[in-house]
Amino acid sequence: MPVPFQRVYLESAGYFLPGEPVSNEGMDAYIAPLNRMSQRIKRRILAENGIRERYYAIDAEGRTVYSNAQLAAGAIRHCLQQGAAELSRVSLLASGSSGGDALMPGFANMIQGELAAPPMETLSVHGICAAGVSAIQAAAQGVEMGAHRSALAVASEMPSRLFKRSRFAARGYECDFDSHFLRWMLSDGAGALLLSDGAPALAGTHGAAGVRLRLKWIHQRAFSGDYPVCMQLGLTEDRARGHLDFASWSEAEAAGALSLRQDIRLLPHLFDIGIHEYAGLVREGWVDPSRVDHFLCHYSSEKFIPVVDGLMQKAGLAIPRERWYSNLAWRGNTGAASIMIMLAEFLQTRSLKAGEQIFCYVPESGRFMAAYMLFEVEAADAAAVPAPARAAVPAAAEPEAQAIAPPHDPAGAPQALGGLLTELASIWHDYRSRVWRTPLVRQIRERRFALPNYLNWMEHWIPQVREGSKWMREGASSLAQPYQSLASLIGVHASEEQDDFMILFSDYRKAGGAVDDIDALRRNPGGEALNAYLHGLAATPNPVGLLGAIYIIEGTGQRIVPALLPLIKAGLKLPPEALRFLEYHGHNDENHLNRWLAAVEMAMALDGEGGAARRIIDTARHTAALYLMQFEHVTQAQPARP
Repeated sequence: MPVPFQRVYLESAGYFLPGEPVSNEGMDAYIAPLNRMSQRIKRRILAENGIRERYYAIDAEGRTVYSNAQLAAGAIRHCLQQGAAELSRVSLLASGSSGGDALMPGFANMIQGELAAPPMETLSVHGICAAGVSAIQAAAQGVEMGAHRSALAVASEMPSRLFKRSRFAARGYECDFDSHFLRWMLSDGAGALLLSDGAPALAGTHGAAGVRLRLKWIHQRAFSGDYPVCMQLGLTEDRARGHLDFASWSEAEAAGALSLRQDIRLLPHLFDIGIHEYAGLVREGWVDPSRVDHFLCHYSSEKFIPVVDGLMQKAGLAIPRERWYSNLAWRGNTGAASIMIMLAEFLQTRSLKAGEQIFCYVPESGRFMAAYMLFEVEAADAAAVPAPARAAVPAAAEPEAQAIAPPHDPAGAPQALGGLLTELASIWHDYRSRVWRTPLVRQIRERRFALPNYLNWMEHWIPQVREGSKWMREGASSLAQPYQSLASLIGVHASEEQDDFMILFSDYRKAGGAVDDIDALRRNPGGEALNAYLHGLAATPNPVGLLGAIYIIEGTGQRIVPALLPLIKAGLKLPPEALRFLEYHGHNDENHLNRWLAAVEMAMALDGEGGAARRIIDTARHTAALYLMQFEHVTQAQPARP
């Protein structure tokens, strides 16, 4: 039975196709013939499939120009641009693909990382052509249930890497017809849809002002138990062994287990079951062929147009050919992404009127699936079905969240501090996520962090660290007599910190830093703002809120820096004496944070007015925002020098 929807709207759609279109004549530069038989097979297949242009994310030398995750990210950016929407609105990302760039982790997580997207729920659907519809269904169900106001579905494919001539060297450039076939059929691209629980006018649509597009239902059914494998990657030609059953990857490749194949003899059965399923939808009242104004059918080859049309006519359920839409000829067959690319381009080039219906059909040949979607155009001012009341749904944690946990676990805290540490942990998670997505940290994570970047960072950071012990001592001196035990503890900490900036400056010089006078270094705007804020707070009476600042600053050294240090070491190849400060904080800030916890217990015990906890929390929040600003400005400006 189809999954019905009442309150899911298609807000915008986009796509990304890499490079310039490649003509049939230009294919050999990317998908080179393997042997004398190749050209004959190529001519036959291209004559039947009707594809005139396609796109590849590799260059003529076989080098990857765009990764699959980058294709998906490009489609998402285009989709959001079409709807003038912000990524920060999205709380669910569902992806569909036959494979990402890595065997693990999940493709949706890799796309989220490529976008530097905020924490959100993710879902990776692994399949073939219908995987894109599965991603749409997952996103739509999240919106329908009220768990998400906005959700993204994206599908991306990059089969070109499998078709390079070098992939067939281990087999002497010989291969069976089934693996020849798809080399001339498939190409690269990505599409994305933004779904929400109530869009105004449909964005990015030609001549469609004043309308919106509601998703009425999605139906998918697999027939994998009825038929053998038709399209596959990872099995030998006889399907007897999988690629992981071989002693090595090279042996698997030599045996043909890493060749993408399709058994074209089975394909007629795929359309037979698909039309049978369509007839059932008509019979049960889910779709009326006479009401379908636009039929978007994903077929891999124009050869199958009369096959599909003929079967529909035999069933007495034909949709007139003038209502069909496909961009296969000029966009190519992009697998799971095809229906999204098709829908996005359709919406951007066609005029729509209220009451029209768009029916989508996606057959999948992997082990036979059929997927269908029905959209209906509504007037933008039509009454929308209200979304159900939503319980607060926490955002899904990023993969790094567990590795960079809060400095103190609220569950293990002394009973009197549980509430305080819970609020601080919430501030920490938001701060950590934002730091992890700053340009500086992205450079480090993506191995684009070179020595000049490291030196520039140090030039911003050294003068900020230099101020640390100063504002701590000022704060300690501003504590009244009842807080003298706390003042002494802060003083001990300030004494340990007072020489940190000299260690950092020495590291900078040993790494090749050109500035030899430490007084010539200046903080960037974020560092200046943080410094002014902390010195100003330290001068107020009994500034116990400074403990919130120490929580963020010491937590950064004890949690975030150790996660970055291995990446910095791997990328820069600096001698150990040039990284002493980063090593030191990774090893010693645990002791500093234990001392911090003792200081907080002391402050809470001495708090006669009951406002200490709120002051600590507020200061932590402000410090996190300003420290984040310091991170962001590292790559935006050079520190001023006299």
